[in-house]
Amino acid sequence: MKIRRALVSVHDKTGVVELAKGLAGLGIEIVSTGGTASLLR
Repeated sequence: MKIRRALVSVHDKTGVVELAKGLAGLGIEIVSTGGTASLLR
């Protein structure tokens, strides 16, 4: 099974940008909420 999309919503945002970049580099679409989405934009 190939992962195509990941929901990323965390309280402690330490390292979340690097995580999202890694997932995006693998071709995974990132979906996130509120403050996490703002940080990743």
